[in-house]
Amino acid sequence: MIEVRNLTKKYGEKLAVNDISFKVEKGEILGFLGPNGAGKSTTMNMLTGYISSTSGQVLIDGVDILEDPKTAKANIGYLPEIPPLYVDMTVDGYLNFMYDLKKCKLPRKAHLTDVCDLCKISDVRGRIIKNLSKGYRQRVGLAQALINNPPVLILDEPTVGLDPNQIIEIRTLIKKLGKRHTVILSSHILPEIQAVCDRIIIINKGQVAADGTADEIAKNITNEHKMTLRIEGPTHTAEDKKAITNALKALDGVKYVRADMERERGIYDYDVETDGKTDIRRSLNKLCNEKGWNILMLQLSDLTLEDIFLKITMGDGVPVVTEQSAPKLDIKVKDGELIASEKEEPAEEALPEEEAAADDSDNNGGEE
Repeated sequence: MIEVRNLTKKYGEKLAVNDISFKVEKGEILGFLGPNGAGKSTTMNMLTGYISSTSGQVLIDGVDILEDPKTAKANIGYLPEIPPLYVDMTVDGYLNFMYDLKKCKLPRKAHLTDVCDLCKISDVRGRIIKNLSKGYRQRVGLAQALINNPPVLILDEPTVGLDPNQIIEIRTLIKKLGKRHTVILSSHILPEIQAVCDRIIIINKGQVAADGTADEIAKNITNEHKMTLRIEGPTHTAEDKKAITNALKALDGVKYVRADMERERGIYDYDVETDGKTDIRRSLNKLCNEKGWNILMLQLSDLTLEDIFLKITMGDGVPVVTEQSAPKLDIKVKDGELIASEKEEPAEEALPEEEAAADDSDNNGGEE
C-alpha cells in the first residue's frame, strides 16, 4: 500500500533523510520512531506530499505522490502533531467543510455521524473548536483524517494532550482502524507503539536504523538477556549494595550490572544483563546462599522498546541498516556502562535556517 524507494531530502549540503527504503502492507500498523532531528517528521511530510523529496519515490497504492499528487493524496488521511483546525468554526461546520474539501462521495450525514461516533466527539459537534479542550481538539483532528474513509492513515503523535482514559480509547480505535486501513503511527510514548503496532521502524541520522517487530530488533541488536533482582544484604548499608554489585559482576556470563532503586531500607533492585548463553540462576542462588543475602525477587525480562531505542540511538557510530539487512551492534561494557563501538562518520553540522523552517515539526515544543 505504501512503498518508499531510496527517499532522500537535502537542505544545501545537509542530508536530512538519506536514501531510505521500506514498504508498508495493507492492514499493517507501522510504528515510526526516532530522536528529535533524526528526519522522522521530514519523512512523514514527504509521505504525505507536504514537502517534496530531493530524490527517490513515494508510492501510495502504486501512485507516485509527486507525479500524480491528487490521486495519491486522495488515499491519505493525515493528522499532523498540531491538528489543522479552524478554531473559529464549530466542530460540525469544520467537518462539513473538510467533507467538501475532500470531495467526499459518501452519504454526508451518515458518514459524518459515523466518524464522530468513532472519535467520540458527537456530544461537541455544535461547539466552537477554540472552546474545546486539547484532547477534544486532537479527536476533531483525527476525525478530519478519517473523512472519505482513506485507505492510508498517517498519524503524528495522535494521543498528545489526551488523558489516560482517552489514550486507551485512541489506542483501541487505531487497532480497529488497522483492520481496514494501512496506518503509520509516530509517537514518543514507546509503550504505546509497542502496544499498538505490528512493526517498528527506527530512524536515526536520516537513515533506517532498525526495521521489524520489537522482538526481532532486540534479537538482532544484542544477544544479551536481562533480568531484575531484588536482594537484601545483611547489614542494610551502602557497603552491601557495593558488595552485591561487585559479586554479581564476577559471575560467569554476566555482562552488565546496575544497582537501581532502593525498594526498602538496604534492599535494592539490580538490573543484570547476561550473554544469553549462560543460565546464571543456579550460580546466583549459590552466591547469595554463601554470602547470607536474601533473594526477594528474580524477574526475567526481554529488552523493552525503550532499551532498544536507546541502544540504537544512544551514541555516535551506531551502524544503520535497511529493510534488507538486520542491525548488528557491537555493544561493550566499560566501567558498568554500555558503549557502542565507534564508526567513522561525517561530523554532524547544524541545520541550515531553511531546513529548520521546513522541518520545524521535528523540534516543535521539544517534541517530534
